[in-house]
This record gives sequence, structure tokens and C-alpha cells, in this order.
Amino acid sequence: MTATTRDREAPWAPGELLERSLAYALGSVAEVGPGNLERVTPCAEWDLGELLGHLYDSLDTLHEGLTGGRIGLFPPELGAVDLACAFRTRACAVLGAWAAGPGERVVVGELPLDMRVMAAVGSVEIAVHGWDVAQACGRPRPIPVSLAGELLPVARCVVAEEDRGVRFAEAVAVPACAGPEARLLAFLGRCASRPE
Repeated sequence: MTATTRDREAPWAPGELLERSLAYALGSVAEVGPGNLERVTPCAEWDLGELLGHLYDSLDTLHEGLTGGRIGLFPPELGAVDLACAFRTRACAVLGAWAAGPGERVVVGELPLDMRVMAAVGSVEIAVHGWDVAQACGRPRPIPVSLAGELLPVARCVVAEEDRGVRFAEAVAVPACAGPEARLLAFLGRCASRPE
């Protein structure tokens, strides 16, 4: 079964979601300059360099799952590299691996996971951290409305209450009339204000 066939059968189109999230994040990473890796980000525990390292690890994990059908629990050390360039290179590799038609399932540790779920969860991670990167660079970029609207239900499915304060910040309240981007960011503990 090809990636395109899987996209048509899924409740969401994981390949398209992944492609759109990567395109958005690549636009944010394009703003990263060599002198601003120590800037504050919306992720309190990471500066911009650390956030880019985490984003690269996320892409590397996706690539590992797409090409090998298995994800180890400990990512390899990245070493001293141009993080923005490494992200761009790995993003292209991830898109190529999805287009090549990965298997149906990936093994994470010892547990099987549907490849479509992995791609959808990766899309949330990539897009929201892409937003973080743009905020840190002082050039905020809204997540496109349609993309945010498709990512929000995925985020709601995978972030449990026990994740709060550990892997995710507490949700932020937003008005009932808030749009998809504001609701997605708020659910993942972010607000639209830029870090100082």
C-alpha cells in the first residue's frame, strides 16, 4: 500500500499534514541566524539552540521510523553542527522517506504504532516548535488556520493530563471565540505573546 493510498484511507491525511507542518517549520527556521542561538524561546527549559537540537531529534526519530520501521528510545548525539542547516537537510529526508512509502507500523521501544499516528503526532511537534522558533527569532509567524485546525484534534488525542508539567506545560485559557491557532497553542501551554 502506498503512502498516497494510506492518506486517502486515514481519518486525516498524515502525509499531507506532515508536509504542511514541515513547510511551515522550514519557513520559521529560515529566520535563524548564527548569532541568536541563545535567545529565549516559549519552551522555558530551552534556548533557541537547544530547541533546534530537539527539533532535529524529532525529525531524526521520524526518519528512523519511516526508513527502518523501528524507533529506539535514545536519540544519537548530534554534535557540533549548523542546527538550522541540519534541520533543513533532515526535513527533506523525512519527506522523501514518506514519499517512498513506509510500512504500516513502526515499533517504538517494543510497542507497535500505526505509521499514520506517528506522522500526525510528528506534525504537531514540528509545527508547534516551528512557531516557537519564529517567536524566539522575533519574527512571529501564525500557524495557518487550516493546519492548526487539523493539528488540534491530534494534540488532544495524544496529550494526557499526566503529561502536564512533565512533557507539556499546563493548558492556557483562551476565549471561546479563539481561532484554531490560538486554541492549539493554548492547549499546548503557549500564548501569543513573544518571549522577552
